[in-house]
Amino acid sequence: MKLIDPRLSVIEKRLENVKRIIPVASGKGGVGKSIISTLLALLLKEKNYKIGLLDLDLYGPSLHILLNNQHSFPKEEYGLKPVNINNIDFMSIIYFTQNKPLIMRGKELTDTLIELFTITRWNSLDFLIIDMPPGMGEILLDLIRLINRLEFLIVTNSTKIAMETVEKLIIFLKDQNIPIIGLIENMKIGDQDFVKEKCNSLGINYLGKISFYHKLEDYYGDNKEIINSPISEEISQIVNFFV
Repeated sequence: MKLIDPRLSVIEKRLENVKRIIPVASGKGGVGKSIISTLLALLLKEKNYKIGLLDLDLYGPSLHILLNNQHSFPKEEYGLKPVNINNIDFMSIIYFTQNKPLIMRGKELTDTLIELFTITRWNSLDFLIIDMPPGMGEILLDLIRLINRLEFLIVTNSTKIAMETVEKLIIFLKDQNIPIIGLIENMKIGDQDFVKEKCNSLGINYLGKISFYHKLEDYYGDNKEIINSPISEEISQIVNFFV
């Protein structure tokens, strides 16, 4: 007889007051998922939505740097309450690893993911934005297995190398009948329409482009500056597609 992990029912309970769950994914590293996840959370909060932000990049969490929140810790209250950063509920593995390397594989990764969702007590949220790790391994597969209300937001840059991997992720999600909000073309340089044409051929929404900004890193850690930066205006237009 197959035993059912009792934590799975707890996860469903933890997320019952979250209206929409949006993983920001790519399959490819280095395309800007983390900055887009952060800006989406900040912009949706500016529109008076209740927002949660989860850094699920277990090997390389970085959202705490973007949000300039490296010294707080979730409070214990029948589980763990996410850290509140400017009215955004934030959770990350960084609070438990103390920025030390997290070396895991297989069942260890699965158990860590389950435990993170089990112990986190999210408030009532309009959106839970999840910054996904690169690749199409255990974290992606376990998330899909554990949560059935996912709406994926796909990110790529303008290169054919990145789009080659992103296309595989899109095909996989479509084969699994998992909703895809659409694709964002990040760090765009030039006027080529390769990515937009690829979206048309794959049958997914091309949500828009975000230009390459040389000085973007200067805004990291300053939520006020980053929300007023040029990149925010482009992402704000994209946000209007799915709110």
